[in-house]
Amino acid sequence: MLAQTSPWHAHAIQRTAAGLAEPLAVPARMEWTTRPGQGPAAEILGPDLRGTRILELGCGPGRNVAHLATRHGAHVTGVDFVGLQVRRARSHYGRLNNLGFVAGHALHYLHASDEQFDAIYSVFGAVGLVAPELLLAAIAQRLKPGRVLAFSVPHPQRGGRGASGDDRPRRDFVTLPDRTRLPIARWEFDADRWERHLSRTGLHLTSAQEFHDLRMGRSPATLLIRAHKL
Repeated sequence: MLAQTSPWHAHAIQRTAAGLAEPLAVPARMEWTTRPGQGPAAEILGPDLRGTRILELGCGPGRNVAHLATRHGAHVTGVDFVGLQVRRARSHYGRLNNLGFVAGHALHYLHASDEQFDAIYSVFGAVGLVAPELLLAAIAQRLKPGRVLAFSVPHPQRGGRGASGDDRPRRDFVTLPDRTRLPIARWEFDADRWERHLSRTGLHLTSAQEFHDLRMGRSPATLLIRAHKL
């Protein structure tokens, strides 16, 4: 019931109304930023993903899941809080092999699963929208030693903002396709604060990259974090 009253459900309703739920071609590239073709692609998850088990937290319509399963031969599960998004993902890519989509809260899925993953990632998904001290600890439990967590989040300095000065979430907004803005809570940390949270759960920061999107102003638009489990 909560998912059906969330801004993300409203966003999914408008996206579904704007386009048919039909099979789509598999994307040629994995995207991490607001600007297609910018920055790294699937290689950030590992040099050879064939046969690996990968989890996406907040898969949306499933584009990256489809890419990793089809172009890289990985076994990929996509989890999304909004059931309507999962139905979209299945209609777009459910015909493909080596992938599956699950409706549920990222934290609940991680707690209920007993699977160990070679990589876990989030692209403007659950990371930053779920309390980091809870989500990162759950991710660390499901990640194999030495393997990768990668996530992209809206840069805390986008639009001239500043990073959070403490561990509390800040008020942000989801912009729907019709340009309506709905409030959400988001944890907006700089790389140093993300590193502190990662280290508390046995995850080691290996890189933090900033990316700009001039359509969104002069400030950085995306922060991409890569870590591995010790």
